[in-house]
Amino acid sequence: MTSIASSDAGNLTVEPLSERNVSRIPLILPHERVFPIQIGSELFKLSGASLSSDAPSYFSQYFVCQLESAKERNDESNSAIRTLYIDRDPAIFRDISLHLQGYHVQPRDGEHFLISQLYEESIFISIGHREFQIPREIFNDPGNSPNYFSLGFAAFFSRPDDLFPGLDREGLIRPPSILPPSVPKRSADTFAELLHFLRGYPIRIRDEAHRQDLLSDARYFHFKGLEQRLIPHSLSYNQATRRDEIVLRLENIQKSGVSVFISNTDPLTGFVQYARPYVDEKPAELVLEIGGETTKLHFSGSNARAEFFRDTKARVAKLFELVSSKLNFHQAIKTEHLTNHGQLTNLGNALLKEDLVRIVLEPESAIILDGKDYLEDFINAAASESSANEYPRKRKRADGDSGDEEWVVTTGQWRLRIQNAPNGRGVECILVAAKLDAMRSQLSRNMSRSFLGS
Repeated sequence: MTSIASSDAGNLTVEPLSERNVSRIPLILPHERVFPIQIGSELFKLSGASLSSDAPSYFSQYFVCQLESAKERNDESNSAIRTLYIDRDPAIFRDISLHLQGYHVQPRDGEHFLISQLYEESIFISIGHREFQIPREIFNDPGNSPNYFSLGFAAFFSRPDDLFPGLDREGLIRPPSILPPSVPKRSADTFAELLHFLRGYPIRIRDEAHRQDLLSDARYFHFKGLEQRLIPHSLSYNQATRRDEIVLRLENIQKSGVSVFISNTDPLTGFVQYARPYVDEKPAELVLEIGGETTKLHFSGSNARAEFFRDTKARVAKLFELVSSKLNFHQAIKTEHLTNHGQLTNLGNALLKEDLVRIVLEPESAIILDGKDYLEDFINAAASESSANEYPRKRKRADGDSGDEEWVVTTGQWRLRIQNAPNGRGVECILVAAKLDAMRSQLSRNMSRSFLGS
């Protein structure tokens, strides 16, 4: 630590603190000289010692400049120092002057005492023309800060040492005028529910419209952590696989939450997992839900592939590209291990080469086809593992033919499995059906329609 010293009004120097000078007032201004300050209608005269005791400040900088100007003019008279005019409340400054002179300022009443606690008190925010009293710490959660209020109304979340964030205080005579935070065009009822959730209460969603209202305002106010708690999801533990699972819609997948689990026994097999940002402490196996009739399954003999449309196609492509980058990251870590075992080094490249994604229908896949449970012939899953062209579940058309066929998937839930690609082409990421609701014809689609208002 250092102390600031000055020779009269000369250049400022920095003197290291020691036992000799730790209790001294720095010589920023001449201690014996008196400096005039006009606050509102009242004139205050403070010594250089008083002003230097809390320096550097606006006062000390102003009068140091005055002294330097007087020295250049060779004018050492008191009239050479101009009075500093500040249009503020003299009653408040009277307490400040007593503090600068070394007196203990005793609170006059309860209101005066509470001024010192204002930076720990709640703030008032108007949302939808309703006033809310909000504790400051409620917005300090890492997942929900910075947010609309801390960014747009920073002065209300400031500290005593940083009263006006982002504002250069050099030459600032008076603080800028500020208005209390007000958001008139958002719902007060919805904001009240968001505050209820931010305080740690359980989230209860009445219906999908209610969820969308909450999500819309959570995104508007930039509550990212709360948004992740509000998006549709399902967390469970799968006894069969002995893994935690999370079901999420494709449009709610965040890049930062995706990771890849690679088997320790086989470095080229694994699955995609996910952890909601700001919420989940550890990842779970991802079960991806894709709806909106944007998936079409193409069956050709024993081959099955998925084609995606509209925004889903771009989202799936980005997800697979992200999985590919995660795989390549694992490869970079284990390059020496893979090279020693003769494995290919183009890990993950096969994910990006085709528009159609390979899919697998397993005996455990729950399928509703044309409104009915789909139960067809099964073959031994273990036997199919040994052949790249065989799948655990066979389709059989009504006429007994197993030729080309197409299904439109209304809604599907898929696991993302990473495994060896056929013909030794590195690895691939395939979609394993967990549950599908699909239809084979336009008739099935029309049968599922409902009339407006019904």
